[in-house]
Amino acid sequence: MVHGSRFIPRFIFAAVINSLAFLPTIYVPLVVKAAAPLASTLFSRDLRYRLGPGDRVRMSVFKIPGYEGVAEVIADGTVSFPRIGSIFVAGLTLDQARDLISKAYSRFLRRPIVSLDLVAARPMRITVTGEVQRPGLYSLDRSGNYQLDSAGDVAGTAGSTTIQSSGWPTMVEAIQKAGGITARGDLRAVVLKRQVGPGPQREVNVNFWEALRDGRQIVNPILFDGDVVMVTSADDLSYTDLIKIGASTFAPDTIGVNVVGEVMRPGVVKIRANSHLSNAVLSAGGFVKERASVSNVQLLRLEANGTITQKHVRFNPSDPLGSENNPALQDGDVIVVNRNRRSAFNDAVRATLEPVGPVINAASLLRLLGIN
Repeated sequence: MVHGSRFIPRFIFAAVINSLAFLPTIYVPLVVKAAAPLASTLFSRDLRYRLGPGDRVRMSVFKIPGYEGVAEVIADGTVSFPRIGSIFVAGLTLDQARDLISKAYSRFLRRPIVSLDLVAARPMRITVTGEVQRPGLYSLDRSGNYQLDSAGDVAGTAGSTTIQSSGWPTMVEAIQKAGGITARGDLRAVVLKRQVGPGPQREVNVNFWEALRDGRQIVNPILFDGDVVMVTSADDLSYTDLIKIGASTFAPDTIGVNVVGEVMRPGVVKIRANSHLSNAVLSAGGFVKERASVSNVQLLRLEANGTITQKHVRFNPSDPLGSENNPALQDGDVIVVNRNRRSAFNDAVRATLEPVGPVINAASLLRLLGIN
């Protein structure tokens, strides 16, 4: 005989086990704490796609023919489907819009099972500002060709680099759409601004320079409708850094610089992005011998605030690239090669004597003919 409660009778144990089979299953979620990505996954927002004007969606009701269709969200944010008419879906996720449509159909159908799919996404409307060739408002599609044209080239005669892209638009594609960065663009601090709910915009800095310099893998954030991309300015880049940036897809193929004065071929010349003053002068054929003043070269630049800066340079081809007398150029710069002192004096004398030149020539002719 077995005494006490040290042992449970077999039939009682079996009854307890069988009763557990009818209890509901409880799932305990496994929480894994990982390192926070870029700005907590870009501002800790629900990153699911939200519908807006221009989106095309396909709707169907399970096993109910005649209710399926493809419709586009129009400018007022509504979309129309059979029997329920127009429903406002702008700003909703696909799941939220599906639930709203299911609720509308429940007035006519019993427990409708609605499917809602995104057929074609609308272009993302973003703003690119700062140190880019063409700041402004842009529309980016999921697929497209982005051309890094020669800066300032209207006719496209100087050629361009075409970059094919597919998928959701990113920050890099936004910069390329704006023509690439200027010579002062700072890839170490490209700012992404985004409106996350009520309140001011939130922003995060992205360092693309690490990818160019070290080959490090970086985050290239996907853009949302209304995002702002701003390329900040840098004044402490070395010549090596400028050359590396100028050869990348962040910069335009070429820039346009106007070289005037005592050069062989004055006018607009096309040079590689982030090239220097000596490159522009040589592209214009070099100085006119015995007329140009190598110590009196001017560099004129239109700043972003509308002012014009003027810098005097003593030209020397042997000066290091990026030095004080051989600075990096920007699109739209003007280089003025002035005359030397002797040429300026001779031109002044010629201009003074030019009005009386015919009189002197006539007197010389009469003298030769012996007519007093």
